[in-house]
Amino acid sequence: MRFIRSAEFTASKAWGALPIATMNGVTVRLHWTDQPYQWHVNDGEEVFVVMDGRVCMKYRLDGVEHERMLEMGDIFHATEGCEHVAHPVGAARILVIEREGSV
Repeated sequence: MRFIRSAEFTASKAWGALPIATMNGVTVRLHWTDQPYQWHVNDGEEVFVVMDGRVCMKYRLDGVEHERMLEMGDIFHATEGCEHVAHPVGAARILVIEREGSV
């Protein structure tokens, strides 16, 4: 058992992660970042929860780029095959739940 105060977590580099749990091949990690990620497509579903800060989530549908601002407490569910990239606005802490070994 452990308790984690997400607002106090920082990492030495962007997208540094604190592993929280691995359950039946699914990982739960807390990330800290102040830099964009990279465009990617997960090999399965992903749940992305903004714990602290703001994140501009960019995604492509039928080759057209869209974006949505995520505030603290907002959740983004990327279905398999969804191309997306997260751009934090300043520092952000994000809980990511995805298949173990996913990009």
